[in-house]
Amino acid sequence: MNRKIALVTGGSRGLGRDTALRLADKGVDVIVTFHSRRADAEAVVSEIEQRGARAAALQLDTANAAGFADFAEQLRELLQSRWQRGYFDHLVNNAGIGVQAPFVETSEEQFDQLMNVHFKGVFFLTQTLLPLIADGGRIVNLSSGLARFSLPGYAAYAAMKGAVEVLTRYLARELGPRGITANALAPGAIETDFGEGLVRDNREVNALIASQTALGRVGLPEDIGGVIASLLSEDNRWINGQRIEASGGMFL
Repeated sequence: MNRKIALVTGGSRGLGRDTALRLADKGVDVIVTFHSRRADAEAVVSEIEQRGARAAALQLDTANAAGFADFAEQLRELLQSRWQRGYFDHLVNNAGIGVQAPFVETSEEQFDQLMNVHFKGVFFLTQTLLPLIADGGRIVNLSSGLARFSLPGYAAYAAMKGAVEVLTRYLARELGPRGITANALAPGAIETDFGEGLVRDNREVNALIASQTALGRVGLPEDIGGVIASLLSEDNRWINGQRIEASGGMFL
């Protein structure tokens, strides 16, 4: 029986890393992508293999759509050489960058950076990889709680995540004939190095978010990885085209 294979973009750290490890715990093999932190990605691969799953790492710049065709070919060759298969089962579009700037100060360059990674990259990477995704597969796109509630400084970032949520519904509708589901997972504020570690390292920001969260604390990466792994499981095969927030109850 073939094991499931998941591709997690931005899997060398943060939410992507935790997702990859939780998938391994569920018996899923994992391919992680990294932008520049090869050593971190290789460490994740090693930890996955210690948990009894197979793993590999590939370099990918999710902001560079022109490079997606070459990446797909590298992925195809890896699947054949490592798994003797021409397809994978789950795609997690997790890779991201953080830019905080008031609306009136957001530059076109910042806007384009966010768009290329968080929306254009997700759109065209998914499109490029569709021939390699198995019928009956799963797609999870990372959104954000900021697509529901508004905090100053995140207008452009949140707008991209809102676009991803709309795209997710269209993916669910158009890929349904192949049995492929698509859902958006929207984390709340999480303690990682994302956005220069603002939530993790700024005590005032951390305390403010905790005070506005029903469970009384800021989220941790391990609060999210398991949710994504669960969405990719057979138990949740009937969840499709949905936005699911995992925020501990922020701003209820």
